[in-house]
Amino acid sequence: MTVPELTLPEELLLLALDPRGKPYCRSRFLEYGMAGAALAELELLGRVCEEYGRIRVIDPLAVPDPLLAPVLDSLPAPDKGGRRGGVGTKGWIRHAGRQIGPMCLEQLVGRAVLRRETHRFLGLLPYHRHPAAAPELPVAVRERFAAAAAAGFPDPRSRTLGALVSAVDLSNAVVQGGWRARAALRELVREEWTAYAVRQNVRQDKANRSGGMLGGRSGASSSGGGSD
Repeated sequence: MTVPELTLPEELLLLALDPRGKPYCRSRFLEYGMAGAALAELELLGRVCEEYGRIRVIDPLAVPDPLLAPVLDSLPAPDKGGRRGGVGTKGWIRHAGRQIGPMCLEQLVGRAVLRRETHRFLGLLPYHRHPAAAPELPVAVRERFAAAAAAGFPDPRSRTLGALVSAVDLSNAVVQGGWRARAALRELVREEWTAYAVRQNVRQDKANRSGGMLGGRSGASSSGGGSD
């Protein structure tokens, strides 16, 4: 099957969904990844760059894509953003992911690339799944990714996608070639500023979660000691 033209956030999303339309990674991590992918797409279009951990708009000319256009508009103009200019990459990704993730889903549903299925948890609480409208499409996207990986990610676009896959913890689900291939992707994250900022947010969430769990166990232990 021929893969339709996809933006980086759309391609990352299709790689991330299992046949039932459920993400292989945590949904919040995927939101960070799609926000980073949108920035990477704008960089490839020559609209933004990164300097000292901050996103700078270098060309505010509008883009036609309905997802990328509002993303570009949300960034400070070239002469705005305070003394240093621009906006912090990590913070922007953290906040923008909650909007960009749903927008990307809506766009793919509207283009009939994905379907929306509504289910109910315990028969009461509704939630959505987004399987591919054509089951062979995710297979074709994965095959294209595997071909790029086998070739060593020979172009900036494929390298960025590979780095984002690693940053959001998708490597185990989509990367072939064992631990060596996954390790190579982790190295790519260091080279791609968008993926690096995504990974910073993922690590922050993991640290917060781990700290909360440790704190909960510590509290339980103290309480138990007091009752003896």
